Amino acid sequence: MAVALFSAGALLVTGVAWQSIDSLRSNLATVSNLDLGDGADGAVDILLVGTDSRTDAHGNALSQNELDSLRAGDEVANNTDTIILIRVPNDGSSASAISIPRDAYVNVPGIGDSKINAAYGATKEEKRLELVESGVPDAEADSESTLAGRKALIDSVAGLTGVTVDHYAEVGLLGFVLLTDAVGGVDVCLNAPVDEPLSGARFAAGQQTLSGADALSFVRQRHDLPRGDLDRIVRQQVFMASLVRKVLSARTLSNPGTLGQLGSAVQRSVTIDDDWDVLDFATKLQDVAGGAVTFDTIPVADINGVTDYGESIVAVDPVEVQTWVRGLIGDAAPSESVTPTPTVPDIDASSVTVDVANDSGVDGLASSVSDTLSGEGFVPGEVGNNEGASVDRTTVYAASSDGDAAAAVAARVGTDRTETDDSLPSGTVRVVLASDYSAPAAAGSLPAGVSPAGDTATPAPAAADPIDAGSTGPQCVN
Repeated sequence: MAVALFSAGALLVTGVAWQSIDSLRSNLATVSNLDLGDGADGAVDILLVGTDSRTDAHGNALSQNELDSLRAGDEVANNTDTIILIRVPNDGSSASAISIPRDAYVNVPGIGDSKINAAYGATKEEKRLELVESGVPDAEADSESTLAGRKALIDSVAGLTGVTVDHYAEVGLLGFVLLTDAVGGVDVCLNAPVDEPLSGARFAAGQQTLSGADALSFVRQRHDLPRGDLDRIVRQQVFMASLVRKVLSARTLSNPGTLGQLGSAVQRSVTIDDDWDVLDFATKLQDVAGGAVTFDTIPVADINGVTDYGESIVAVDPVEVQTWVRGLIGDAAPSESVTPTPTVPDIDASSVTVDVANDSGVDGLASSVSDTLSGEGFVPGEVGNNEGASVDRTTVYAASSDGDAAAAVAARVGTDRTETDDSLPSGTVRVVLASDYSAPAAAGSLPAGVSPAGDTATPAPAAADPIDAGSTGPQCVN
């Protein structure tokens, strides 16, 4: 779970076995070739991922005793049930930790619309089968397909939030248990008693200290909660804040045995990208304990959405999410006057091929836009990064004879800028996406293929008070 990453960062900052920091570096699991960003937008954006893997960070199978302690069943999966995007400004101002519901229904490059927690696992399995069938050895196929799964998740998060991911960190279920046990448990507080057999969550109301499997049940429960998965996210956030406070307590920092356990837990359970210096990672997270990180959850359009094939999902609107993220991190939203809604010519979409080039800096955006246009009847063309002149606004190019086609596509990608390019063949237009791109839909609307479970969409009920890591005790939650 991603809570383990926060405690690991706090642990390093405060001097855990500094004399053996080189050993910690050399024994951390790393992953390369993720095509990450470089923090050029003024902040370091960290994607923290908690998986339900039944192996440790180095690919070693867990023992039966360890599996039993997880209360997670025997099913082998690679779902990412915890997804948190942390934005740490380069100027030292307050950081934001943004949780994304596991059932958020998004566009996954190469797959299409899916729950975001399946982006990693579904892509990995699809790629693995493809490689094995082509004769690639199992171990090599597993490694390559795991990389494909991670990249698909990174691109899905970028497409949803509009934020380019700069660093990646991953931890499995075992890491959560090891870190929680190492500090002697973590304090939590419940508004009411719970008894939910699917997760094994059976707790009294009020403040209590949880460790091991009980702590894991606390953060994994999502059934029988007023706000479902959103309340589960809040539990993760308050647990994360409480765990960091515990790691930074004088009792923990003065105990060599505890520090040794924490260091061993980090080495065994955490995977990071290989371009990431572990000490820099720790420094970026040091303000967590001072309350300089606020925890939030992306807005949702319907917590009880249903796809056209009957799957229950959390409906999200990328327009609303990206606007909210921009506001949260202090970026000004594009002026509505910059992009007036154009008149849409009446054309046969199936007669128009649309190439999409990405000049926005947001990974996966071209694929997402191409899939959206394809879903509206346009013929998908070439998709990739922009190799021509850079643009400062999203622009649609077409031959002079295809003015109506260009205008129709421009309306669908939310721009009024069209340019003539007679090098393009008849019936083909080219979209170049700039950093101003924002999907043209009404905020809060449900995506295509999704409907409410009832007569109308169910917005998320109000959340509890804002959560930070600087409070003096655990915040009571559902």
